[in-house]
Amino acid sequence: MSLDLFNKKRLYWIAQLSGWSLYITVAGIFNYLSSQRPLGMRIMVGLGIAWITGVGLSHLYREGIIRLGWMRLSIFQLIPRLLPAIVVLGLLFQLVYFFTTAFLLKGAVVFDLRENLENTLGWSTILFMWSLLYFLFHFFENYRKEEIKNLTWEANKNEFELNKLKSQLNPHFIFNSMNSIRALVDEEPQKAKKSITQLANILRNTLLMGKKKVIPFDEELSLVKDYLEIEKARYEERLSVSWNIHRETSRFKVPPMMIQTLVENGIKHGISNLPEGGFIEIITSVKEAKLYIVIRNSGQYYPTRKSTGFGLINTRQRLQLLYGTNSTFHIYNVSPEVVHTEVCIPQELSLA
Repeated sequence: MSLDLFNKKRLYWIAQLSGWSLYITVAGIFNYLSSQRPLGMRIMVGLGIAWITGVGLSHLYREGIIRLGWMRLSIFQLIPRLLPAIVVLGLLFQLVYFFTTAFLLKGAVVFDLRENLENTLGWSTILFMWSLLYFLFHFFENYRKEEIKNLTWEANKNEFELNKLKSQLNPHFIFNSMNSIRALVDEEPQKAKKSITQLANILRNTLLMGKKKVIPFDEELSLVKDYLEIEKARYEERLSVSWNIHRETSRFKVPPMMIQTLVENGIKHGISNLPEGGFIEIITSVKEAKLYIVIRNSGQYYPTRKSTGFGLINTRQRLQLLYGTNSTFHIYNVSPEVVHTEVCIPQELSLA
């Protein structure tokens, strides 16, 4: 027997025994208050029989519910079965109660049709309340299980989508880096050799971080610096890089290659299109336990241009999968010559 099943059975018996005990206690108090004298033998015996009958009969009732599969029925299918069953159980309860009491008390109990019908109605009402509590408990239990199953499915789906995005990202990055190095091979072979070594370092790091949802900011920063070294070897004085990194940034974690993707987007779609080149600036700040990453670069952002879409779409989707609504992403032109990209992320992931 599994631990979960054992705990459920123990909870059932605790609820079953304590529930009927509570009912018998209340019934005993009610009888005492209505008669204003100590409970007699007949009432004491009757309460004991009612407790035993209630526990036993409701347990058999539960076994029948399980065997007949009533827990799988809809409310409209359940009601036509439940109401007749409760009436029959109420009648059976009264028969057991009456004949057992009559046998134990040796003729002290006299058959009264009206009293027996009233008792049958009372037992049916109590069993109806028992049924209501039992089905409500299982309804909420099944609802909780369904919620857990849906959350698990959603997490697995998000994991798949995230891995798909990361697998798309690496070839995209490699392709652009190889294009940058190819431009140096004929003109400056030494710089090309150095760039190939830096690219190898980047690829090694990306392989190591490929299975991680997030990595320390410092690791991402190291990757971005290697990438910018490759690009500076290609653009030389046409590319100016500046950094302004907040001292508390290192305690944050970021999605792998996210900053690199945004830097790459700024160079590819901004600076590379300018004959005189331009600048790229990486700024970080920490406010209210959130990390703000700002990338400013020379160029012009065109929201409707499809060629600038992949890296940005990729970034938005990854942020959504990892942080939900706790992250923000904005990109816009602060002037005709400067593009401003800003990401805000919390310290903790929204998805496990």
